[in-house]
Amino acid sequence: MRKLLLYLIIITTGIIFISRLFYLQIYNTSYASLSEDNAIKVIYDYPQRGAIYDRNGKLLVTNQPSYDVMVIPRELKPFDTLEFCSVLNISKDKLIRRLQKARSYSPRVPSIVIPQLTKDEYAFLQEKMRKFEGFYIQKRSLRDYQTYHASNVLGYIGEVNDAAIRKDPYYLSGDLIGIDGVEKQYEQELRGIKGVKRIQKDRFNRDIGPYKEGKFDTLPVNGKDLQITIDIALQKYGERLMVNKRGGIVALEPSTGEILALVTAPSYKPELLVGRKRSREFTKLFYDTIGKPLFDRGVKGEYPPGSPFKTINALIGLQEGIVDTQERFSCHMGYYYGKTNRRLGCHSHRSPLNMIPGIAHSCNAYFANVYRRIIEKYDTPQEGVDNWKKHVESFGLGNYLGNDLSAGRPGRVPSAADYNKQYDYPTYKWYATGTISNAIGQGEVLATPIQLANMTAAIANRGYFHTPHIIKAIDNKPIEDKNYTVPKKTSIDKEHFEPVVEGMHQVYTQGTASFLQVEGIDICGKTGTAENYTKINGERVQLTDHSVFIAFAPKENPKIALAVFVENGYWGARYAGRIASLMIEKHLKNSISRKDLEDWVLSHSLEDEYAKPYSNEPFKINQ
Repeated sequence: MRKLLLYLIIITTGIIFISRLFYLQIYNTSYASLSEDNAIKVIYDYPQRGAIYDRNGKLLVTNQPSYDVMVIPRELKPFDTLEFCSVLNISKDKLIRRLQKARSYSPRVPSIVIPQLTKDEYAFLQEKMRKFEGFYIQKRSLRDYQTYHASNVLGYIGEVNDAAIRKDPYYLSGDLIGIDGVEKQYEQELRGIKGVKRIQKDRFNRDIGPYKEGKFDTLPVNGKDLQITIDIALQKYGERLMVNKRGGIVALEPSTGEILALVTAPSYKPELLVGRKRSREFTKLFYDTIGKPLFDRGVKGEYPPGSPFKTINALIGLQEGIVDTQERFSCHMGYYYGKTNRRLGCHSHRSPLNMIPGIAHSCNAYFANVYRRIIEKYDTPQEGVDNWKKHVESFGLGNYLGNDLSAGRPGRVPSAADYNKQYDYPTYKWYATGTISNAIGQGEVLATPIQLANMTAAIANRGYFHTPHIIKAIDNKPIEDKNYTVPKKTSIDKEHFEPVVEGMHQVYTQGTASFLQVEGIDICGKTGTAENYTKINGERVQLTDHSVFIAFAPKENPKIALAVFVENGYWGARYAGRIASLMIEKHLKNSISRKDLEDWVLSHSLEDEYAKPYSNEPFKINQ
């Protein structure tokens, strides 16, 4: 019995050991993985980033080779630091700091020591790399810009930060990632997929060939090419017109919502943010807090829309049935209201006016009457304002529009709740006259140039718009995203648009922009002058007015809708109107007949105007 028990113990112990070995070596691969981690070196083969083309197939962005000096800290052997620093033109202290950072990140994972060597630096270093064990050269791709324009649209790439690495395991220290513009928004499509090579190492840490004959190696997959909606020739022209000015131009194709031009001024050349100089140049641009070249005014600049907003109030008035196209209102150089007979000023024009000439001559009194009726149609001003807000927001104002741009601001359309806080809280005693500035696009209303361009496209389409977007095709496949292909309807019935369109047409034929006509093109537009305030030494100061203009053309079957905003540009037709006419002619005719307008815009600068807050010179108010 004792012998049997002894055999049973031996057999049981043997089964336990065999089972444990089976579990560790066959079923559980964690120890094998750990062993392989020490015995296998992983090398990444970086793919070519996708190219970017404009709407006409012109190449805008491609790639150029770049070489990074990498280090694997645990594989470092003693080396001549002075020679290494001399070869790479780096100080010893800087090298030590970067090696310490690499060890902190991971002793086993590669880290960048010197990024983005030139071809000549790479060729020189390659001959000496055998002396510096633990270092190697990683080939990557940098962007190669074929244009000096559209930097705000294209964006740029830079080294990935720790937060992105933690968020997405695809990225490793030293990898490049899209940081702004198209590069950021379409990073997943552009970046491609890294290839992986696994190299077997012996116990002396020497390479002995592909791991398992390359069975687990993969080839890189290049990024997808993008075609964007921008017409680079129109973009270039818009940037030229905005030299020595600040503001934005946004041009759309009304039938699709494709962005034809997205200009911000001032701007910068895309090539400045490429290579080892990127950090230095970015710092210069970032700390330019006066011109703000990194601030995309076309999508981030929130301004009072001014008189172009009157077109929306006209449409709401018709939809709500509180006015028709024939009713006239008198204007005596403004609109007077309230117990104290306050005045909303207006310029000189014939009086009284009905809707179409009211738009053409931008009569403040006409639209003050219309706005009051819109609000006072309802039992309380709260109901009136919220109903008005609903109509306004149906044109894409007051929100981000849902576009595919990497940045933007929502603008603002005030609600009854906003005014409840502003006036007599908590009794809510306020009236339509307390918000009368909304009648002419001042007061609490704010809009970005892209929102105004989209609003203009909705009017051009007689009641609908496509969400503005920058992508046209990915790897030659047109986009199918319903957010961009399915139109969005406004809250205004189609039949109400024709008188407003005619009023905008008469802005050009006999109204405030009559001197901006272009022969052979029926343009519909609306001038705007927006009041401009800032704080100087803690005091609210009124500066020179902004110049605003919206337009579309032709009147029937429109091909372009745009908004132009020029900061401190005096009045609507002075700068913004001229630029709008030139942009329309450039797009529709690919030539310029109004050389007088072009010469004027190119020869006039607003730099002196922008210097006035610092020079204490007086501003031009309402001139």
